[in-house]
Amino acid sequence: MKAYVFDAGALTLLLLGDERLSSCVNEISRGTAKAYTSAVNLAELYYKTVDKIGRETADTWYFRVVNSNLVVVSVDASLAREVGIYKSQYKRLLSLADCFALALSVREKALLLTTDEDFQEAKEIQVKYLAIQSS
Repeated sequence: MKAYVFDAGALTLLLLGDERLSSCVNEISRGTAKAYTSAVNLAELYYKTVDKIGRETADTWYFRVVNSNLVVVSVDASLAREVGIYKSQYKRLLSLADCFALALSVREKALLLTTDEDFQEAKEIQVKYLAIQSS
């Protein structure tokens, strides 16, 4: 089955209804694809939303994700080790939160949906880069 991992940027686009994600959303809704995000990426979405838009929107978005078809993956010892390996490999290129998305994508053999160009260096996974569009 097809699988997707959403990083914080892709989650933001999803919540804003970005049309570039409509085919993924349709697959997830039909049950022909699975969708994942890590609890760390959800935390990143939350704090960035609080900073830019406010706590009320952050809470609304948080609960929309938690109550959706996206599987929020908690950190366990195995995932933490994998994240540590990728963080040591990509040092300053990827943040720790980015490494959670990377490790989860590897674990689930999923396409990573991201707004972060730095993932282009990651050879372990397939990445779909979603450029931020200015209005």
